[in-house]
Amino acid sequence: MTLKQERMADRIRELLSGLLRSEVSDPALRGVTVTEVVLDRELEHANVYVNALGEEARAEEVMAGLRRARGFLRRELASRIRLRRAPELRFYWDETLSRAARIEAMLDSLNIPPAEPKKDED
Repeated sequence: MTLKQERMADRIRELLSGLLRSEVSDPALRGVTVTEVVLDRELEHANVYVNALGEEARAEEVMAGLRRARGFLRRELASRIRLRRAPELRFYWDETLSRAARIEAMLDSLNIPPAEPKKDED
């Protein structure tokens, strides 16, 4: 991403996080975190990755809530950022945290014996 894309993506992430936290009243969206925003080169489409930390079972409920709130979020975003057009928002469930937890569990389950200390050869 270019510097402009990165800055705008960070700004959109901050704004969407604030909107979800304080202005969206849908109970399905409580505790939702915007983990990342990726913008296309023309700044017309924003892929928004979200997660409800530790509540993987709520993924479908959260995604349905985001579909319902998409118009409101885009309209509010348009009024708060300086772009010719507000980007189209596409929401995706971010599985990074659950993948990391699975990998960590697998690593913890490995039975690796401690390394033998090296003997000094004089």
